Amino acid sequence: MNLSFSEEDLKFQDEVRSFIADNYPADIKNKMDNGIPVSKDDILTWQRILSKKGWFAINWPEEYGGTGWSVTQKHIFQNELADANTPTLVPFGVSMCGPVIYTFGTQEQKDRFLPGIINNDVWWCQGYSEPGSGSDLASLKTKAVKDGDHYIVNGTKTWTTMAQHADWIFCLVRTETTDIKQQGISFLLIDMNTPGVEVKPIITIDGSHEVNMVYLDNVKVPAENLIGEEGAGWNIAKFLLAHERTGIEVYLLLREK
Repeated sequence: MNLSFSEEDLKFQDEVRSFIADNYPADIKNKMDNGIPVSKDDILTWQRILSKKGWFAINWPEEYGGTGWSVTQKHIFQNELADANTPTLVPFGVSMCGPVIYTFGTQEQKDRFLPGIINNDVWWCQGYSEPGSGSDLASLKTKAVKDGDHYIVNGTKTWTTMAQHADWIFCLVRTETTDIKQQGISFLLIDMNTPGVEVKPIITIDGSHEVNMVYLDNVKVPAENLIGEEGAGWNIAKFLLAHERTGIEVYLLLREK
């Protein structure tokens, strides 16, 4: 396999290295280099630096703020971030929810939610796993019942990474009970400040707080926060998981002792 870079690629590599050297905040670099936990503010600071440069949503289409880079350029960029030991990019908004919205959302939903993701103004978490479900995602029991122009949501999500920091959660909910459990699932966006949303920490065996229980008790969610049609959630979830596996970002776990 020929791994040599073209002259254009080498110029791009130099540009990325120079940008990181000139813009990577010294206090955040010191934490990363010395194994000191980084805060949410640290992560957002670095991601906003990349966003201002136009280098945050590198896998998004250009029409939504993506870079238009080649596969080689994305590889170079990722390697340079790793070599500089910068904070790992948080995937929940940019690599997971964002692609769902620009692929399945209405124009109004794109206009409303995508800027907050790409500008790092909104922190997202994922509401998929539920107690007792194990790896069987389709067995979810969180229900969303239509009531006029809202859904009333009741249920529990578990192992929700970084929910303690999140402004919004994207959830799989059951809008219909069917004989085929993959049917009747919908994809709903929920503001974490909505009455009835409660986050409780799960402290892992090493004493850190990375994951959480999220309780939804009669949470009133505007119907306009439904992505796609009712019952389309399973297909959207499969799209999201495939996109997640092929993206360059990995989960960042904020370690709080």
